[in-house]
Parts: sequence; C-alpha cells; structure tokens
Amino acid sequence: MKTPAKKKKLSAKQRDALYEALQARFEGNATRHPGIKWVKVQDRLEAHPPKLWSLHEMESTGGEPDVVGHDKQTGEYIFYDCSAESPQGRRSVCYDREGQESRKQHQPKNNAIDMATAMGIEVLTEQQYQELQQLGEFDLKTSSWLQTPHEVRELGGAIFGDRRFGRVFVYHNGAQSYYAVRAFRGSLRI
Repeated sequence: MKTPAKKKKLSAKQRDALYEALQARFEGNATRHPGIKWVKVQDRLEAHPPKLWSLHEMESTGGEPDVVGHDKQTGEYIFYDCSAESPQGRRSVCYDREGQESRKQHQPKNNAIDMATAMGIEVLTEQQYQELQQLGEFDLKTSSWLQTPHEVRELGGAIFGDRRFGRVFVYHNGAQSYYAVRAFRGSLRI
C-alpha cells in the first residue's frame, strides 16, 4: 500500500480544504489545546508541507485530526485522531501484517500497522489513548487498536481500547482478529 512520492503532495484545493477543516476543528475544540494559537500551528504546517499529506490521509479516512499538545523542546505540535468513534475508513483491519497473513479464511484487505506506516503516522500507544480519553469521550460504540508491547505481540496478541460504562478499557485480542467496529487511531508530530 505504498504511495508513490509524487502522490504525497496535495493540490492547492486539497491543502486549502484541509486548512479550513483543521482550523474549524481547532477553534471548535479549544479545550483540547489550551494556550495554543492556530496561527502558530498553521505556520508550523506551512513549514513542513510533507506532513500535510499525512494529515490529509488522517482526515480523508475519518480520523478528524486535531492538535492535542505542543512539545516545547522540539517546537512540534502533536495531532491525534479525535473522531468520536474509530475512523470509518480504517475499520475491519487486523493489527499487523503477520496477523493478517495468518488468517486462513476471510483475510481483510489491510492491517493497522501497515496502514499507519503508509499514511506517515503512528498508531496511538496505550498512554496516548488514555491521554486522548481525558480530552473527551471516544470509542463509545467502537474500539481502536493500540501499539502493542513486544512481549504481548510475540505471544500472538494485540491490544485495543474503548470506553464503556463510563470507563476506559484496554483489552486484548489475537492480532489476526478484525471487526467492523475496530480501527486504529493515529498520532502525528509536526
């Protein structure tokens, strides 16, 4: 699922639409990024055009990326997928290629790790997922694959998170499993 480098550039129309969507979401969810000004975020985005393509991929697959932090040491802004439910365009995927290829029947078209890599983003860690859940209530009806510790993955498992009964749960499945309501959430530093 590699995208040729020439395709990783947005047209002016795509870029403008992305800026408009990002700014509207940023301004409509100020509690996610207190003290951060949109003009500074946009300046950073304009200075790193290749990252716009990744944000566009997050947006076009239903992730609704938004700024959730600022790394003062590096100057980077941190974006997470902030859609209320797991991104629609990334559902029904196994955790990774090994899990996907281990399925004898009904193999899905893709997996979370390869999709994230192709998009230029990273799957949220368990800690990042917990941080996201402090900003709102996410995955009330869906679930999201999370970066899985090596020792769990070596045993064939993978972890995912969701919110049910007013609590955030992190649980496990076989890495080869996939469900119509499970996708993955990503992060991007710009």
